[in-house]
Amino acid sequence: MPRIAIITDTDSSIPLSISKPLGIIQVPILINFDNESFAAAEEIDDARVFARIDATGKLPKTAAPSPGQFAEAYAQAFQAGAESVICFCVSGEVSATYSSAVNARELTPRLDITVIDTRSLSMAFGYMVLEAAQAARDGASKEEIISRAISVRDRTHLFTALSTLKYLVMGGRVSQLQAGFASVLSVKPILTIRDGKLDVIERVRTQSKAFERVIELAAQTADGKEIQQLCIVHVNALEPARAFEKMLRQSLAYPPEVLYIELTPGLSIHSGAGLIGVCFMTSS
Repeated sequence: MPRIAIITDTDSSIPLSISKPLGIIQVPILINFDNESFAAAEEIDDARVFARIDATGKLPKTAAPSPGQFAEAYAQAFQAGAESVICFCVSGEVSATYSSAVNARELTPRLDITVIDTRSLSMAFGYMVLEAAQAARDGASKEEIISRAISVRDRTHLFTALSTLKYLVMGGRVSQLQAGFASVLSVKPILTIRDGKLDVIERVRTQSKAFERVIELAAQTADGKEIQQLCIVHVNALEPARAFEKMLRQSLAYPPEVLYIELTPGLSIHSGAGLIGVCFMTSS
């Protein structure tokens, strides 16, 4: 393990197949169905979450990891040989995860642990973590690692479209009446990260127009800059995501290799199945 270990949580949306080989420790968001609790990513994914939601008609609750879980992750890193830890957490605007990580740090004041509220989420936050892990492997200092990660955050953008308001109604975020009108009009909300939260910025009609608008927003935001990394984010909608990427490729120049990333249950429960979007990082 590098001298400085990188820890995060599963709201980063980083697949475990990518994080584990890099030595990144992910502390799971908890998904609670009545009396059953599952660790996001490790024990339950988007497909299984929504299969259960659709079967029961009930949304589970999400819970931030406890300070004890973060304390265990810190101990794991130090036992593996790290001299210090940097923990990057999902935005404090959407989760108590950052507070838990800070509380865990205060349990071991003699250890060198830095906790960062990324003010971001999903792969817009995941790219920060991946950059931090690479910087640590490069032998960068703690200050350099954090600076490189923040630079990535400032150059990373996320735009997504919802396919249905069904799950927002189930969660009480949208009324049945509002959803009824939206359904009749085939309204699809467009979302981006704003003030540390995934927020609705526009509403358009039909799925195809939603895809077109997301692509327009991505192209306008890129504004001719080189796109260094790009992934397609989705919630249990891999085939529609592939169709979206074909449309995106016609309007935007980006690297040939594209990852398809699950939002992961800690976030997807709040957006609902069918969400599709793009997350990308520009050169400057």
